[in-house]
Amino acid sequence: MDYFCGLDVGMDESAICVVDDKGCVVLQTTAVTDPEAIKAALKPYLGRLRRLGHEAGSLSPWLHPELIKRGLPAVCLETLHVRAALKAQRNKTDKTDALGIAHLMRTGWFRKAHIKSEPCYRLRLLLTHRRNLKRKFLDLENAIRHSLKAFGIRLNRVGRGGFAQIVRAAVADDGLVSELIDAMLNARAALWKEYCRLHDLVVKLVAGHELCRRFMQIPGVGPIAALSFMTAIDDPSRFRRSRDVAAYFGLTSRRWQSGSSIDVQGRISKAGDADVRRALYEAASALLTRYKKKDKVKSWGLALAKRASHRKATVAVARKLAVIMHAMWVDGTFYCGNPDAPQADVNARSAAKERKLLRPHA
Repeated sequence: MDYFCGLDVGMDESAICVVDDKGCVVLQTTAVTDPEAIKAALKPYLGRLRRLGHEAGSLSPWLHPELIKRGLPAVCLETLHVRAALKAQRNKTDKTDALGIAHLMRTGWFRKAHIKSEPCYRLRLLLTHRRNLKRKFLDLENAIRHSLKAFGIRLNRVGRGGFAQIVRAAVADDGLVSELIDAMLNARAALWKEYCRLHDLVVKLVAGHELCRRFMQIPGVGPIAALSFMTAIDDPSRFRRSRDVAAYFGLTSRRWQSGSSIDVQGRISKAGDADVRRALYEAASALLTRYKKKDKVKSWGLALAKRASHRKATVAVARKLAVIMHAMWVDGTFYCGNPDAPQADVNARSAAKERKLLRPHA
């Protein structure tokens, strides 16, 4: 008799459920969220335990490899798929979630989630903290702008460099407001300093990575887009076709079909990594609007914009960039947007982009 286990992972305790190949429950218990404790709870069934499923979560990068090291047949499941499957349950508890996951393991109706390598998670942590610092910095700056409107002070066209000086001069006559704004400006300056520190670290890592430098040969693709894409994919061989990458990042249209009379194709699904999708969209927008030279992808996108709209064209170009970058990664090729351009011009443009990349961030 074979056994299948469902694990509902919690921060402190995890619910465990084991069912046999006929669907009968043979064990329901809890254990400390620790690989050794989970293995000890499953010890009577280890000989015939075929699959152990757990939902992807914040602890998965640590827990999944540890379970594998201890000989447990662990499978990490896609969160959206598990959530949709467990909606059929009347009550949602840790116990019933573990039971539902165990039945998913028994029936085989699940999708595996990819667990990235530890170096990849370190790079993604760098991108995440850089993004968080930038958002907090912008939140403080916008809060300062909004608070000064109550006194009729409107900061319409103020650059980032002279922002603090202009704000301090505008509130110099009011002692209380000047003190409050000074505290906000000091916090803003500290955030900007640390943000620049992390951004420079990203640029240095990208400059020393051959694959990211190849990605950056594509017009519009910068250090953030290149590193975000690389860390989100991690292993290009897990995609059978390059065009599957676009759907992985939620850049393909949703479809609702029922019978022969209903077939609705909607907007993009927006599934997957939102940061990578945003970076690809910004790269596509820069290619369409800022890049002045001849490029096949740009020409294709501009022709699409005339037929549809600029936004749809930008999404389509972002989708194509994801496919191109994955193909470059798999084949080890380089990007050439204009086959008619002399090789000297291509090399000069690549060298100029690398010099710009290594330039200190101001």
